[in-house]
Amino acid sequence: MIDVAQVLQLHETTVSDWHREPIGNAYEGQYQLICRQHSFNFELWHQEDIARSPEASDQEIAAVKREIDRLNQARNDHIEKVDDWISDELARLEISHNPDARLNTETPGSAIDRLSIMALRIYHYHEQLQRDDVEASHVQRVRQRLELCSEQLQDLSQSLRELLEDLLAGRRVHKTYRQMKMYNDPSLNPYLYKAGQV
Repeated sequence: MIDVAQVLQLHETTVSDWHREPIGNAYEGQYQLICRQHSFNFELWHQEDIARSPEASDQEIAAVKREIDRLNQARNDHIEKVDDWISDELARLEISHNPDARLNTETPGSAIDRLSIMALRIYHYHEQLQRDDVEASHVQRVRQRLELCSEQLQDLSQSLRELLEDLLAGRRVHKTYRQMKMYNDPSLNPYLYKAGQV
């Protein structure tokens, strides 16, 4: 269905590549979808950095905030698309859950999203180790955080493997949970629909 090792490699490789060249997506099938979702996290990461720059003007921050909203909506939409793909694949394989199957607190799409963010975090912590303008205490703190990130990556990837195995065996129930974000919907965000009435 989804090979977690391949997802981890995709995240690590693309984060490195995209820091040197434009975002691309040479993957196929479910990995193309996972790569697309990952690209939104990549862009979000860097927009969030810009938003916190003390030198950014109010106009620049407003533009960045709108871009963050757009990217976050796309990111959430693609988490759902990954989960929809899994639903379709389970149906294609004619796998249904057992009567005593339990729900999970997180979907595979959400776990893959968290792994994507962790890949970005690890890359940027490694960047911090290359700096020559910091004290030894900074380097030590970064190394400690990288150790924790590595542990969290291993834990989360193993949990995802187990979840996918359980889904294939019918031991877990799979559902796509719709985010149903309101802030970008002109019929639900009061600032948007009231502006349209003026």
